[in-house]
Amino acid sequence: MNIFVADNSGFCFGVEKAINLAAKTTDKYSTVYSLGPLIHNKQVIDRLKDKGLNVVDNIDKLKNSRLIIRSHGVPLEIYEKADKQGIEIIDTTCPFVRNIQEKVKTFYKKGYQIVIIGNPEHPEVVGINGWCENTAYIVNLEDDIEDIEKCDKICIVAQTTMTKEKFESLTKMLAEKADEISVFNTICNATRLRQQACADIAKKVDAMIVIGGYHSSNTQKLASISKAICTNTYHIETSDDLPLEEILKYETIGITAGASTPDWIIKEVVNKLNNADNGMNEMMEEIEKSLIELKKGEVVKGKVISVNENEVMVNIGYKSDGIIERNELSNDPSINPTEIINVGDEIEVYIIKLDDGEGNVILSKKRVDTIKGLENIEELYNNAEIVEAKVVEIVKGGAIAVVNNLRGFIPASHISYNYVKNLDKFLGETLNVKIIEFDRNKKRIILSRKEVEKKEIEKKKEQLWESLEKGKKVEGEVKRLTNFGAFVDIGGVDGLVHISELSWGRVNHPSEVLSEGDTVEVEILDFNKKEGKISLGLKQTKPHPWNNVNEKYNEGDIVEGKVVRLVDFGAFVELEPGLDGLVHISQISEEHIAKPSEVLTKGQKVNVKILEVKEEEQRISLSIKAAEGKETEATEYKDDEEEVTIEDQINTKE
Repeated sequence: MNIFVADNSGFCFGVEKAINLAAKTTDKYSTVYSLGPLIHNKQVIDRLKDKGLNVVDNIDKLKNSRLIIRSHGVPLEIYEKADKQGIEIIDTTCPFVRNIQEKVKTFYKKGYQIVIIGNPEHPEVVGINGWCENTAYIVNLEDDIEDIEKCDKICIVAQTTMTKEKFESLTKMLAEKADEISVFNTICNATRLRQQACADIAKKVDAMIVIGGYHSSNTQKLASISKAICTNTYHIETSDDLPLEEILKYETIGITAGASTPDWIIKEVVNKLNNADNGMNEMMEEIEKSLIELKKGEVVKGKVISVNENEVMVNIGYKSDGIIERNELSNDPSINPTEIINVGDEIEVYIIKLDDGEGNVILSKKRVDTIKGLENIEELYNNAEIVEAKVVEIVKGGAIAVVNNLRGFIPASHISYNYVKNLDKFLGETLNVKIIEFDRNKKRIILSRKEVEKKEIEKKKEQLWESLEKGKKVEGEVKRLTNFGAFVDIGGVDGLVHISELSWGRVNHPSEVLSEGDTVEVEILDFNKKEGKISLGLKQTKPHPWNNVNEKYNEGDIVEGKVVRLVDFGAFVELEPGLDGLVHISQISEEHIAKPSEVLTKGQKVNVKILEVKEEEQRISLSIKAAEGKETEATEYKDDEEEVTIEDQINTKE
């Protein structure tokens, strides 16, 4: 470690004069008073207190005593009051401050409005204001200028510890507030040099230490200047405040100190840094002696010391820590290191590189997992066990899945028992698979989900066949439609609903009733396990249209129907699917017709009047002309040629 102490650090001559004078006075007299702390340094004040210097806030109760005026100076009225009370004054006011006081007093008497650029709470500024009867405007910020009224003439002075940049900036703005302006740059030259030296050294070092009281204005300004240049700036009062653990990691350190900081505090800080650095060097030598030697390709144990989204830092007992980059952590690229690794975890790692060019050891955890995983995979393969695999990538011809921290391949033909066109839906999914091929030397692992599903489906089918019963109602999914019916999956096995079993009414094509993907309830009509056939019925799950027909249709009702078949002796009209009635040719029209087709067409919707309902015979007699307002009595048709047979009714459904 290299330490650099800035020029002009520590006591300025004004502060040094005040301290020396105070020390001589306390040596000569047993009791001496100071109006306010002599300087802004607690350690120095404590030493003077031990020698008999008592700090007071006012002099109201002091008489015939000795009073030290501190280097910051005091208002003029204090001198007048002390004289009246017989107080002997030992004046240590800084010459630069006294110069400002005299200027303010002189220009105030000439009629100038005094403006002090500085901190209104700082004792130096309070004291200066007392030399113009406390009438000065105190400007510390740009906003303070808005409160100043336009004057004939103003006199501007500065607090001795003010920065040059701030003084010039505020002075420029104040120029608009008066016709005549007198400006005195009363910044202490020692302050300017100290601040410049601080800035110069801050540009050259890794870290800066600013020593001085936490309430010292000039020390605060030094810390601010340093921080603007060197972000690693530490403001301390004594060597006890040194953050050694942080400081010792820097190669170069700069030191500066405020005007109220004595040399002995600066020396203490420097000595403590040197001693700590020497101790650190000795400790590092001992550590290096105890460090293990590593070889590329070796597997070692380490302790995790930090984790983030991109890498894991591991202490492996070597001269530098190791780094596991995210792509060497796991075969699953989607895994975030923070999700599987915690600080303090002990893990095994594989040495990839001992030095990456920047002194880091490059490690791999996934390579250790691969070595161990191959042994486990071989055992699982030999035992034909089912394992879990997470799909991490879709590639040409299949998918990459991680099983036991190893990458395996699932061919597209083995990702499902059924054909799958788009494999993307499996990305990120965890699947139950079987290892169907394994080559340890080539690290080749082929997986199959199809084999697992095949066994599950076979087991499910066997359970289904055992549960089948004629007349039992089950739920299924429509898988495929054909001209002759619909195939329905009832739990791993497909059954056929013949077109004639879809509805009680006439169906031209199954698509009129069902769509692929529909969930339906069907009844088991028959099955043959040996042939693998199951006959199903859909209409059986719905009420027969002739059930309770007398409750739905009464003689004399006029209802709408659809012509479904024309014969020589009349027309069959469908009232609802599976329920047809006959309109005899004589009941079609008032006009004489030779054939029903003269006035009716198949599919035509007509209003009909119910003449007669015979539920047991499943016959309904209808009349079109009666529905049009003509009264007609039910007629029993005895003519053999006109009698409606069962065949006639069946034919209406074809």
